Order: sequence, then structure tokens, then C-alpha cells
Amino acid sequence: MKTADQIKTVAIIGNGLMGQGISQVFSRAGKDVCLIGRNADSLSRAMGAIEKNYAAFVDRKVTPRDVAEGAFAKITPTTDYDAASSADFVIEAVPAVRETQIEVFGRLDAVCAPEIILASTSGQPVSLMVGQMNHPERAIAAHFVYPAQLMPLVEVCGGEKTTAEVVKLTCDFLRSVGQTPALMDKEVDGFIVNRLQFAIIREAWSMWANGIASAEAIDTSMKLTLGRRYAVTGPIESAELGGLDIIHMFGEFLFPALDNITAPPQAVTDLVKNGHFGLKTGKGIYDWSERDGQALLKARADRLFQHLAEDAK
Repeated sequence: MKTADQIKTVAIIGNGLMGQGISQVFSRAGKDVCLIGRNADSLSRAMGAIEKNYAAFVDRKVTPRDVAEGAFAKITPTTDYDAASSADFVIEAVPAVRETQIEVFGRLDAVCAPEIILASTSGQPVSLMVGQMNHPERAIAAHFVYPAQLMPLVEVCGGEKTTAEVVKLTCDFLRSVGQTPALMDKEVDGFIVNRLQFAIIREAWSMWANGIASAEAIDTSMKLTLGRRYAVTGPIESAELGGLDIIHMFGEFLFPALDNITAPPQAVTDLVKNGHFGLKTGKGIYDWSERDGQALLKARADRLFQHLAEDAK
């Protein structure tokens, strides 16, 4: 098995939003990237999106134009699945449909040499995807967070049959390209980030659906308090800075009152059933005809770029 600095070529299966962002992560780190997509049209759109993403780095003076152009040139789009066979590291980034993922890992297992690591970025236990593999010991989860080109963290989790060598090399390789691996000790649905995210979403939706507070009040409360705090200290650090005894006592009081529903509130389900998906349809919990969604997206990107610049220092 190669060392991290010997990995020169990365193949990415899937050219959607995650595949696009991951391609940028590796290409800007100097790796040759083979982006494998379903058809020429989708690959063309993907390459256009990646080029636009690189332009955002140039516009914000994070990356010089010549460097961005050179990195973009290191990405080669193709519909040839067998092109993965020449890669030193392979990442699956297809839609999170279990049957598709099992098939993809089976095909990759057949065309890639046994020592090549096969990673999934789906954020789901990789043990569920290895049913057609002869070498499941080289399968691992490497879950990038959207937007991958701006988020430095990657959740890493081995499966039931993944070797310690594969786990270590994956973490070493991610560090070598500027990413921060968050190594998990046990497989669990959703991994770390999504479990934290959906715990917050569940309570936020519940408070809105039950008339406790408006969406504006809930979002403002998050942005002007926890959102600022958690950029510096994680939830466990925050609790210990505040005093574990105090937070534990309040937890005894509050935990029984928190919502433990096992499905989204009916009010949110009704919105989805009626085709109200949020910004992309113009309406969700918010009426986006009365809000500037594009400005909000830009503000979020600007803040993520600011964090990225701070990370670089």
C-alpha cells in the first residue's frame, strides 16, 4: 500500500455537488483528478460549476488566478468507469441509494488493484456497501461536508472489516491535502456532523410547528448565540467551560422537555407533500419571494471563505 505522499491520482465516482467540491479539494492540492460521471452533458455542467467555484476563490483573493487555472486543468472528466483502475485513491460520491452504492463498490473492487483504498463520502456506514466486494478490508467512509471546497473537515470511519492500515493512510492522505480528519471509533447512522445538525433541526422544526416561536425568532436566536460560540468552541467544550455541574443540572431539568419525535413534524411534512421545498421553489416555512435568498447564500459563502483564510494562517 502506498504512503500518503505517493498518492498522486484520485478518481471520484459521481459528478454532483459533492463530487465537484471534492475534485477541487484534491486538484488544488496538486493531485490529478479523474472525475467519472454518467454522461457527457452532466460532466460538462459539473466542470462549468467547478470552474465557477475556482473563480470564487480568485475573486476573494484566496487563490491567484494562474494557480486556480492550473488546478482546474488537473481535473479530467470521463464517462469511462474503468478509468478508476489507474487511480491511487478512489472516492464514491454517487447519490445515497444503497443498491447503487453496493453496485459501485462491487465494480470498483473488480477494476482497482486490491491495495487501492475505496472510500465513500455518503456519510453512511461503509459496512452497508461492501456486499459485492472481494476486498472489503480496503473500504472506508471519508465523509466530506458540503460545500466540500470550503469545509476543511472530513469524517473518517472504518467498517467492520476495514484494516487499521487503511484507516491510518486515509487520515494521513487527507491531512496531506489540507483537510482535517475527524476519526470515528464506531459506525453509526449519520456520523457526527449530521447527527448534531439534525438534533438541532428536530428541535427547531418542533418549536416552529408547535407555535412556540416564529422561524425568524428561532433562526436569529441560533445565529446570534450558538452559531457564534460554536465557531470557536464545540458543544462539549462549551459545556465544560460553563461548568459541567451546572450544565448537567440543567440537562436533568430540560432533557425530558426536548422533542424526541422519530419523524419530521406534520406541518413540515405537509409543506414537502405540497411541493414547497424552500428557496428552490420559492416557498417553505419562509416565503422566499419576500427574502433575498441569493444574498443569504453569498453571505454564507463569504463567511466560509473568511474561516478558510483564517485556517490558512
